[in-house]
Amino acid sequence: MPRTRCSELQPECNAMQPDCNQLQLDAMPPSAIPGRAQPFPGPPLTRPSLPQNAAFATSAKTILAHSAPPSPFPFPALPRYNPLPMPELGVNIDHVATLRQARRTYEPDPIWAAVEAELGGADAITVHLREDRRHINDRDVAALRQSVQCRLNLEMSTIEEIVAIALKTRPDQATLVPERREEITTEGGLDLSRETPRLAEVVKRLSEAGVAVSAFIDPDDKQVELAAQIGCHAVELHTGEYANARGEQAAGQLERLVRVSAAVKKYAMRLHAGHGLNYRNVRPVAQIADMRELNIGHAIITRAVFVGIQEAVREMKRAMTNEKSEL
Repeated sequence: MPRTRCSELQPECNAMQPDCNQLQLDAMPPSAIPGRAQPFPGPPLTRPSLPQNAAFATSAKTILAHSAPPSPFPFPALPRYNPLPMPELGVNIDHVATLRQARRTYEPDPIWAAVEAELGGADAITVHLREDRRHINDRDVAALRQSVQCRLNLEMSTIEEIVAIALKTRPDQATLVPERREEITTEGGLDLSRETPRLAEVVKRLSEAGVAVSAFIDPDDKQVELAAQIGCHAVELHTGEYANARGEQAAGQLERLVRVSAAVKKYAMRLHAGHGLNYRNVRPVAQIADMRELNIGHAIITRAVFVGIQEAVREMKRAMTNEKSEL
């Protein structure tokens, strides 16, 4: 394959890339780049004046009329529910930073990983800025906001320090997650019945800054209802119990996910899922009706040790649609 020095296209870039097609993106207007998240120019954007979730039983013609103005969020204009042939893939690159922090050095850089994931076909880059900064740090979030060409999804707690960073950085999406310092990884969904007014305030502030908000919750109808009440645009169903189950138990957990997904559609929110998904168990979740996004990290990064990040992402996207899948 012919190789072109990037500096021939952009003087500030001296990297070597095949054909340099990716590096020409920055010279193009955002509207000309397929799949690129649109920027938020001007003052902070606010949610359009639209019917409340409970009013979505109106006719499709009425809903489409309300959807005419451009949405400030990186999701399609309302109705926010819009089935796709396959879900988008958000690649979580936290564990690249975990490897860096193991030696308290500067490499591998998560920004490199994000580029590789995008070249492999990632639809979003996901990172979790934890309170203890055990892997992703403030510099990473700021640099990713400047470099990511697809959507940037920031997983975050609701403490004021992290909320302030999110408001300053303005990722395309913020996913509210629970957090405990002693846990190795997130151990369950966020309980929206606790501190509901506080959660509603955080969702409102993020929304007014032009950030779409998702809540990472256990697959429970009540939690879905609360997510709609506090104004979330999406919910990410915790798939940990499904991922850890086998045989009939796995089938039961999958049925639970399917059942709760109907409630998400009822409230016209985007349906996301994630946690513990890998190349063997992802397809049944990807095939759930109206599933819009899967966020997967550990399985992709561990596979990347052997095949590289680009190929690991491509393999995951194939696994999401492959006819053969094992639980």
